[in-house]
Amino acid sequence: MLITSYNPVALGDVLVMTTAQATASEQKAVRFGDLVQIQRRDNDQVVGYNLFNASTYLSDLKGQGQVFLTAAQVEQINALLQQAQQPQRLSADLTPKFVVGEVLEMKAHPDSDHLKITKVAVGQAEPLQIVCGAPNVQAEQKVVVALVGAMMPSGKLIWPGKLRGVASYGMICSPRELGLANAPARRGIMVLDHKTPVGQAFDFQAHYEFA
Repeated sequence: MLITSYNPVALGDVLVMTTAQATASEQKAVRFGDLVQIQRRDNDQVVGYNLFNASTYLSDLKGQGQVFLTAAQVEQINALLQQAQQPQRLSADLTPKFVVGEVLEMKAHPDSDHLKITKVAVGQAEPLQIVCGAPNVQAEQKVVVALVGAMMPSGKLIWPGKLRGVASYGMICSPRELGLANAPARRGIMVLDHKTPVGQAFDFQAHYEFA
């Protein structure tokens, strides 16, 4: 997995690359020139990298927030890892992380009076189990799903997790969570037209404003 973000206004010319889940308190850093390797303290697992002076190495780096590196850009970073004599190699991931899903079934959560356990088709071989707390979620809806590896507009990363002891592999999104203009403050997922194809990448530009 490779989740990359670039925010030159807030962080300067630093590319942040996340490869695995870890909290800030679990991390330690090892520096190789402009490349900083982030590891877990308990087992030395590599969970990410920060590349300082990023535009020096990736001259065509563009974007604000989550960015998707090309295969050529990832190979440039791999060259830096090789120079630092590190065995890790990164792979580009250009698959969409916000997709159209269809809620196939829904049942009550055994340890919550408001959470629901859903099965959601997202165009993969098997539907995903997603725990959802929205009051308007129903079976047969077309919805927006943030897959594992997505970065929300807030900067939150989506990882596999558990809600009240039940595994969940993604998030069914509300207009507010998607950062849409005019999104209502009330709780509730975004429901799409029933003709929208399952698995299709969610078009943020087409839905810039919530209607």
